[in-house]
Amino acid sequence: MCSEPTGGILDFCSVYRLSAGLLPSGAEWAAFALAAVFLAFIVINGVVAVTAGYTWFERRVIGRFQARIGPNRWGPFGLLQPLADVVKLMTKEDLVPEEADRPVFNLAPVVLLVPALAVVAFIPLGENSFLGRVNVGVLFILGITGLNTFGIFMGGWASRNKYALLGAMRGVAMLISYEVPMALALAGVVLTAGSMALSGIAEAQAVPFALVQPLGFLVFMIAASAEMSRAPFDMIEAESELGSGYHTEYSGMKFAVFQLAEFMAPVVNSVIATVLFLGGAEDVGPIPGQVAFVAKVFLLVFFLLWVRTTWPRLRVDQIMAFAWKGLLALALVNTFAVATEMWLLLGADAQLETRDLWIMTAANWVVAIAAVVVVANLMGQRKIRPEAPVPSPLAKMAAEAD
Repeated sequence: MCSEPTGGILDFCSVYRLSAGLLPSGAEWAAFALAAVFLAFIVINGVVAVTAGYTWFERRVIGRFQARIGPNRWGPFGLLQPLADVVKLMTKEDLVPEEADRPVFNLAPVVLLVPALAVVAFIPLGENSFLGRVNVGVLFILGITGLNTFGIFMGGWASRNKYALLGAMRGVAMLISYEVPMALALAGVVLTAGSMALSGIAEAQAVPFALVQPLGFLVFMIAASAEMSRAPFDMIEAESELGSGYHTEYSGMKFAVFQLAEFMAPVVNSVIATVLFLGGAEDVGPIPGQVAFVAKVFLLVFFLLWVRTTWPRLRVDQIMAFAWKGLLALALVNTFAVATEMWLLLGADAQLETRDLWIMTAANWVVAIAAVVVVANLMGQRKIRPEAPVPSPLAKMAAEAD
């Protein structure tokens, strides 16, 4: 294990060798455990700290969008508001319904939170600096993020509450529906990169895949928004009809874990999109790769927040129809277009050159615009015209009485 030399700061093998050097010889198992605990501590606390900062950022930005101030009482500019929220939630009473399935009820928040933390552990942050080496990173992402479905259904079913159960069933249907176009969008990335490893995909982007495959990038971001259950796809927490959806019966720290997973989702999905479509941690001119990586993630997070703030909530039938009739069709068009271009452009060495990527970029933008226009016209309601209003006869009763 870890026989090859590495130079990564947060590489598992590097931490393992450091741990082995501090422990007596023959304690390889202890060095392995120490390295695993150390890296898990860094990943978990780093992601939680970033998420706490994001909660402040989101509430401040939404406040500006809505012409109000946002959190500004705790600390300068309200920066200590996340800490105040944690203290408040820790002091809340932990209520459990009498008829609830307690083991499943208690496990649901953990099942929803763990996938987001596990994904971050395999994100490449530069040469030899990624924590996990998985040569099927795309499959790992699709598989581990699919566990969110179990967490949501467990929370709703174990609560023994009809509103929570309806929210959970609605959430499961929506998540499964949007996983299909998301997987197809990633198929185009894998075809172009010739690799399923996240590091290989990042290195293959001489031209960012967001430019090479605009349709695939659009489908991925829309599907990711639905997977996060964020507006305009937040029907599983529709307050007007389901209370709070699948976590209606949760309180205290269990509710805090659900909220942590919800606020963590935009950051994690932006990180994944940066690796798959924006070149990851590659240097951008004089800008170091890690700095560029953070800037790309920030731009995507802000874009998702902008959409959440300005778009109205869709109906559940609109959400499902959009997944199967619109987004799936766009994903299939993107996959077939990329496969055809790969068949025409691949050379004898089975490698795409930068010139080939620019050719694909020009062709795919035409395909993307045409596909979006066609799907929008087929699914749109431009032919529907509202009926002319007919005044009620009762409206003239008062005038006639006079």
